Order: sequence, then C-alpha cells, then structure tokens
Amino acid sequence: MEFIQNNALLIGLALGSGLMLILPSFKGGAGNASQLSANEAVALINRQHALVIDVRDETEFAGGHIVDAKHIPLAELPQRLAEIKKFQNKPLLLVCQTGARTAKACNILLKAEFKQVSSLRGGLNAWLEAKLPTVKA
Repeated sequence: MEFIQNNALLIGLALGSGLMLILPSFKGGAGNASQLSANEAVALINRQHALVIDVRDETEFAGGHIVDAKHIPLAELPQRLAEIKKFQNKPLLLVCQTGARTAKACNILLKAEFKQVSSLRGGLNAWLEAKLPTVKA
C-alpha cells in the first residue's frame, strides 16, 4: 500500500499510457482496414493488382474516377458483395470523395470476411491533390 501511495504519479502515467495505446481500437473508423496515402495506393494497385472500388454515387463517379475502378455505391454494397466475392483474399482499395464513406464500406467488407481491405486516406480529393490520373465515364 505504501508503494502505491509513494508512486501514485508513476502508476497514473503508466495506466494513462496504456489507455492511450488501446484507445484507437475502440474508436470508430475503418475497422482493421489500413488507410493509405495516394502514393501508397498507387503502389498497392501497381504491385499487388488491387481492385479499386469506388463507393460514391453515380454522378460523382461519372465526374471522374480512378482508372479501372469498379463502381459500387455504398448504399448498394451489401447487396452486391457476390460481384466481388472472388476478390475476398485479394487486396481491395476503397475510394469515396473525402474518405468518410469508405470507413463504412470497409466495415461492411471486413464483416463479410474480406481479408485485405484498405481505404484511400482523403479520398479522391487526395488522389487529385497528388496530381494522379482519373477518367470520366
């Protein structure tokens, strides 16, 4: 008991540090999916032949998207999982406009047991800021 009283500050710091380490796992977001920068996303696409899935709506997608991206709007993703089932063990890169919708999409895919799910940090906006190419539908 005396040890605890004499070292209360150190014990508090140790507990606080431990809490800060586990806090991100409780935070909402893209689950266990990694968030990649635009340059990391290019490497994933080129080196591992990742399937790019664009979860934006039809108008946004038609306005410009990553080359060879598969368009599956977020609202339709749960019903269209069968279309991408063959990619369950392959790398997937999820894209929306700012990166917010991909967190939900990642969670849907992870719950459906897709193994290699990543999202583009900052979405298509970050892709465009990096001056990477897009195509229009």
